Amino acid sequence: MDQQLKIFNGKFITPSGILNNGCILITNSTITAISPENIDAPYAIEIDAGGNYVSPGFIDIHLHGGGGHDFMDNTVEAFLAIAGAHARYGTTAMLPTTLTSSKEELLETLRIYEIAHKQNINGSEFIGMHLEGPYFSIKQCGAQDPRYIRDPDPDEYTEILSNTTVIKRWSAAPELNGAIEFGKYVTSKGVLASIAHTDAIYEEILIAMENGYSLATHLYSGMSGVTRRNAFRYAGVIESAFLIDEMDVEIIADGVHLPKPLLKLVYKIKGAGKTALITDAMRAAGMPEGESILGSLKNGLKVIVEDGVAKLPDRSAFAGSVATTNKLVYNMITMAGVPLLEAVEMATATPAKIMKIENKKGTLAAGMDADIIIFDEDINIEMTIVKGRVVYRKTLADNETAGS
Repeated sequence: MDQQLKIFNGKFITPSGILNNGCILITNSTITAISPENIDAPYAIEIDAGGNYVSPGFIDIHLHGGGGHDFMDNTVEAFLAIAGAHARYGTTAMLPTTLTSSKEELLETLRIYEIAHKQNINGSEFIGMHLEGPYFSIKQCGAQDPRYIRDPDPDEYTEILSNTTVIKRWSAAPELNGAIEFGKYVTSKGVLASIAHTDAIYEEILIAMENGYSLATHLYSGMSGVTRRNAFRYAGVIESAFLIDEMDVEIIADGVHLPKPLLKLVYKIKGAGKTALITDAMRAAGMPEGESILGSLKNGLKVIVEDGVAKLPDRSAFAGSVATTNKLVYNMITMAGVPLLEAVEMATATPAKIMKIENKKGTLAAGMDADIIIFDEDINIEMTIVKGRVVYRKTLADNETAGS
């Protein structure tokens, strides 16, 4: 027998606006009806939204870990724990993301993903892998391990892509030798080519865009701005992202990587439809501040988490985000002045469009995956539903933890 859920008494965030006191019906893993009136479903389990917002689930297309785990720990337990940790904060779909590493370590991460994907029923859904590196500019490596940074190697990336179908996105620096051919190739395989950790200038970005690259990875972080070459000024990746209307961008809207003025600027120029909110979270997301590790437990980098961000031990640079998706949306509303509907769009419909999954995720409508969250005025998550399955429900213990 089909399992049905009915959600009522909420403010439903739909493509056409907020539907007050509406009703939504879920059958198994799919939204089957949404109505301004009560839906007759006598056998459905009823969920009273309590007057809170009912929204599409958040989609995080760039994160490394959370809840004390990193995807590059290369254990199924780590993958599942991260999925569960971020579901508590409204993430219903995610792209697990790697760091620069050896080819052998990368292949092992991909192998573990395939196992974990089949077992993941109690957390955010895995929608493919995002490879961040290793084809980066050494000058813009940031907290990426410089030991593994290299130019694109056709033998390497063709081998990797021939062994798996789970890679959906690959970030690289387009100015490197062989990077244009790399962009062409991965795009031909249905993989999103993204611009990252790069010293490229505007003219190089134009060529990259013509050859498959379409997204700026964590805008402002690990990329060039206006630079000089032989006394002449050149626009960098940041300016290119603003100038090229077709380019999508993603931002770490934790209020630290990008402070209030830059959040406002990105929204003003790119708008909600071209800007995706990402956590870029490392293992310390959802954990107390203090010492942590960026990357795998075996080969990772020691960091210090304080002031709402991970820093290198000498505090000379940021070393990772500890953001959660609900906080990103809250910051865009309270810091950047973005209306609620557009802030939610930046965490739902926009990343869905970027990843070309907008036919199934990112909006509340009949026929869409039943990825649904319920949150209050401050974007505190009350419930998370992934493909019709309740994976998180706020309890009294959660309230006590939040207030401690």
